[in-house]
Amino acid sequence: MFQSLDVFRTAMALARHSGLQQAISSQNVANADTPGYRGLEIPDFAETLRQPLMGQLATRATHLNGALQDGLPEPHTRRATVDPNGNTVSLETEMVTAVEASRAHDKALSIYRSNLTLLRASLGR
Repeated sequence: MFQSLDVFRTAMALARHSGLQQAISSQNVANADTPGYRGLEIPDFAETLRQPLMGQLATRATHLNGALQDGLPEPHTRRATVDPNGNTVSLETEMVTAVEASRAHDKALSIYRSNLTLLRASLGR
């Protein structure tokens, strides 16, 4: 029922995006000392929303050429300075990224909760 409301869909997309960001950040931290490891990253959520068809998800397989998307971007390798061992992971950058992902997830849950409260109030419950 709530899938058709744009605010709920956007809040869920933000929560999924921040969850993916957190997973990628933790993978980067786990491989911080691995020689030759290239850190992964994804675009920020605003850029993800600008991608074609992000706001136009298919509700049926026959809509939009059958493209049922989850809206999550594919991770790509980070093009940053390389350490002498060939690694591109910076722990400081990953700490900032993890905190930003945590804040985005909390924001998504807050938006979801407040709009659910508004919806319940409008239904008289």
